[in-house]
Amino acid sequence: MPDPHKIPPRTSATTTGLASPADGLDARLVVDRDRFRLDVTLTAAPGDVVALLGPNGAGKTTALRALAGLTPLTGGHLRLDGVDLERVPPESRPVGVVFQDYLLFPHLTALDNVAFGPRCRGVGKAEARAQATEWLERMGLAEHASAKPRRLSGGQAQRVALARALATRPRLLLLDEPLAALDARTRLEVRAQLRRHLAAFEAVAVLVTHDPLDAMVLADRLVVVEHGRIVQEGSPSDIARHPRTEYIAQLVGLNLYRGHADGHTVRLDTGPAIATTEDLTGPAFVAFPPGAVTLFRDRPTGSSARNLWRCEVAGLETHGDQIRAELTGELPLAADLTTVAAAELDLHPGAEVWAAVKATQTHAYPA
Repeated sequence: MPDPHKIPPRTSATTTGLASPADGLDARLVVDRDRFRLDVTLTAAPGDVVALLGPNGAGKTTALRALAGLTPLTGGHLRLDGVDLERVPPESRPVGVVFQDYLLFPHLTALDNVAFGPRCRGVGKAEARAQATEWLERMGLAEHASAKPRRLSGGQAQRVALARALATRPRLLLLDEPLAALDARTRLEVRAQLRRHLAAFEAVAVLVTHDPLDAMVLADRLVVVEHGRIVQEGSPSDIARHPRTEYIAQLVGLNLYRGHADGHTVRLDTGPAIATTEDLTGPAFVAFPPGAVTLFRDRPTGSSARNLWRCEVAGLETHGDQIRAELTGELPLAADLTTVAAAELDLHPGAEVWAAVKATQTHAYPA
């Protein structure tokens, strides 16, 4: 069986140029529901994996249900490989779905759960079971073919659900928080396996997740949705380096501010100016990681940092193997420091500190 930690290179129609303009996903999803309106445009070529990210209530699940045909559109369009899916009943669409809680049939074995998809497409029982056997082997689950869902671990159940979706040979694969129900150790293993299977998937995959690591590892392109609208999209590296909303900045772990740039200084819309190394003019964002912040209990003398602000500790929490301090004052920000440093500084809510950031550790870019 292939090593799940060796991720094969991805090839898609976007990079090979083999697909016609009609291939892949072309959708504008407009859904009106009470006081909420979803209006997002999604395009993807065969072989692409697109991740939808956003806070709770942003419209991610509504978009996924619209793609699956479970929620009707009130406007826009939905085309897959040049076919208008709005004219196709949901059960007849070439779409596979992996739900967050798997939704395996409890009375069927793993083999028959996977064979269910091909059977619904008109494949004979023997052939469907043969295909299911092959998919279970690909997923490393051949020895669990006769097991019912209650006897499977969370990771095994997730892989059975993925096999069931892929067994129908969908042209659009939808994954709704596929790793959310797994514990941390299982999540790491299954994420690597899922990445390998998605790398080999020749059609379009759309992943909905709230976990930035899942999105960064599994997707070629991120689409960030807030309040039913796309606020930013791009490659994982571009999103991580150039966040454009507070939600995205928190997602990728950056302090983010908006202001007006004049040379190597960005004067914030609300707050002080921040010195940067970039030379810009006009509306700009400036960002820096919490780890770039150095804290002092007394105003430092002789510090090389060009950015220095007087702040107050609003809260402290464990963040990985460090302590994250949330600060208010001249510039609200987050700072990461070791447990030893936090103890030496005697940090506690209400403590006054000075926060310093070197200009070389900031990153400014046009707004």
